[in-house]
This record gives sequence, C-alpha cells and structure tokens, in this order.
Amino acid sequence: MSIAQNLHDIKSSIPDNVTLVAVSKTKPVSDLMEAYQAGQRIFGENKIQEMTEKWQQMPKDIEWHMIGHVQSNKVKYMVPYVKLIHGVDSLKLLKEINRQAVRWRKNIHCLLQIHIAEEETKFGLDENELDALLNSDEFKEMNNIKIVGLMGMATFTDNQAQIKREFDHLKSIFDKYQQLETANLKLETLSMGMSGDYQIAIDCGSTMVRIGSSIFGTR
Repeated sequence: MSIAQNLHDIKSSIPDNVTLVAVSKTKPVSDLMEAYQAGQRIFGENKIQEMTEKWQQMPKDIEWHMIGHVQSNKVKYMVPYVKLIHGVDSLKLLKEINRQAVRWRKNIHCLLQIHIAEEETKFGLDENELDALLNSDEFKEMNNIKIVGLMGMATFTDNQAQIKREFDHLKSIFDKYQQLETANLKLETLSMGMSGDYQIAIDCGSTMVRIGSSIFGTR
C-alpha cells in the first residue's frame, strides 16, 4: 500500500470535523513529500531538531505540530514556525514558550497534556495541577500563548473498555473547562487517538487524531 492510498483510506474513515495529524517522526522527507503530494498539510514530529530540519527543506504551507515531550531549552528553535505544541505539561514549560514567543513577537497555540493513562511513564498534568495552572496569576499574565485545547494518551493496552474509559475521562475534563474562556484560554481542540485507538477516541469526542504507522508504515 502506498502512503497516498493509506492517507486516503484514513481520511475517508474519519469525520470532517476531526483533524488528521500525520505523525512523521523518523521518516525521511521523501515519505513526507509523498503525503504532501496526496494533500496532507499537517505533520507531527516529536524531536525539535528533526522537525526544524524538515521545516527548512519542505514547502512553507505545512503546519508543524510538536507532539513529543518538550524540553524547555529547545523551545527557542521551533518558535519561529511551529503551529501547535501538543505536549505542554508544566507551568515552567509554558513560561518558556511564552518568553520565546514574546521574543519573536508571535502568539503560540498550545495544548495542555493531561495524564489519563494508568501507566506511570506518560507525561501530563492531573486535574488538580490543571486547575492550579489555569487559575494561577502567572498563567493569566502570559499574553503570547493561547491554550486552544487538551491532549492525552490512553494506556497502551488491548483492553478497549479501559481505553474508552480513559478517553471519556479526558472528554469530561475538556467539557468542564470549555466553559472557561479568557484572553489566553479557549478550548476547541481535543487531541486524543493514535493509529491503534483513533476510532475509539473519535467515538469519545476527539477532534484531532495523531496517526503515524497506519500512514507511513511501522518504524
């Protein structure tokens, strides 16, 4: 199966209101260009250096999403071009994104990562930390970032009931905070679901799915 055919199949299986992020980490530019020629314009990478190199080489109408864990000291390299940062999991990281955005006179869109999985390895805020962050004076004073949604990853398991429970939990948090709207907070995007579980995620209310291996093949 070609990358173009894979893309076509996935796009025809997801509703129009769900955004597809093609997870292109570790894949060569030639693979990304095949997806680009097939109409894909949103790519997700998990390493800033690799994403920056691809951004430099590829057409400039591409939206680049940072989907991996972000180290504060690397933020400055992606601020000039990044469209959305998915994995924001601390006030410290948010402060650095805002600081670099001020420097570049930009406004950066971010998703806050919520810890929903029963695995300890996943990053993310719990509900209390989310509440504390959104209500902090420091957050309210950040004028160069905008929190546009939430992101979460389910446990890596074949137990579909567990995956659904975790996605439902994230959707309930999303619904609760959607009523909050400030200058730098308006929740519109719920990013959950990957190659193995995106259909469950969509059923649970996801508006953005991150799909890699089903498009580009396994790594």
